[in-house]
Amino acid sequence: MGKRQQSLVVGYHLAVTILTLLSVGNVILMTFHIGDWQVERVVANSLLAVFAIDYLVRFVTAHDRKMFLIHSAFDLIGIIPMHPIFALFRLGRLARMIQYHHLFWRLGLDGKWSHDFHRFVYSTGFIYLFSISIAIIVLSALLFSVFEHQSLSNSLWWAITTATTVGYGDETPHTPVGKIIAAALMFGGIGFIGLLTSTITDFFTTQTSENDRLKPADSQADIQLLLAKIETLTQKVDALQTEVKRSERRQRSKNQH
Repeated sequence: MGKRQQSLVVGYHLAVTILTLLSVGNVILMTFHIGDWQVERVVANSLLAVFAIDYLVRFVTAHDRKMFLIHSAFDLIGIIPMHPIFALFRLGRLARMIQYHHLFWRLGLDGKWSHDFHRFVYSTGFIYLFSISIAIIVLSALLFSVFEHQSLSNSLWWAITTATTVGYGDETPHTPVGKIIAAALMFGGIGFIGLLTSTITDFFTTQTSENDRLKPADSQADIQLLLAKIETLTQKVDALQTEVKRSERRQRSKNQH
């Protein structure tokens, strides 16, 4: 990659970072009702349009669109126009850019935790299950909103409480189509969310088991290293004592002569 192209990439990533932080800050202001709601709404919609166009351009120009969809799942969720809170998923873009520029490595912060995080997100299939679960919830909420004549925010709340088996009962389907959507969400959404939680549990259980297996080996290796150092130190002390004795004998010989 040439210097000019690299400079353009850095500039593009810097602009995306600023827009992402701006969108997250705007969501926080909207959530806690700070400032002018109308202005914040316009800002949120404008940023949504910018990120949507950016996503479509990157999707069209991607060499491997399947891998693009997998690795950019959070980007897709971040442009869902149902609720401003979805803008928080744009932070996943920042994580990938940090990885792209090896910022943790450059700052000396790269280590076991970053490798474990990457293994948790991709190797376990967490990102795929999470993306599918979000897609099912959002699609169900959209259909529920259409057929039950509910707002998108209320429909999303209903879909989340239904898929997580909480079921407060404040929002319920009344039409036959709405009940079919609810049944489909119960089977599909709960199944994928169950897989999602089991994946998280299995990862941490496996991680704990690996740490338990490695601890005795690490302790044994530390003991062997300590013994080797003690042996080396003992040899040096013995050599020093031998040299001292030789010096004493030479000194006595000189005194006798």
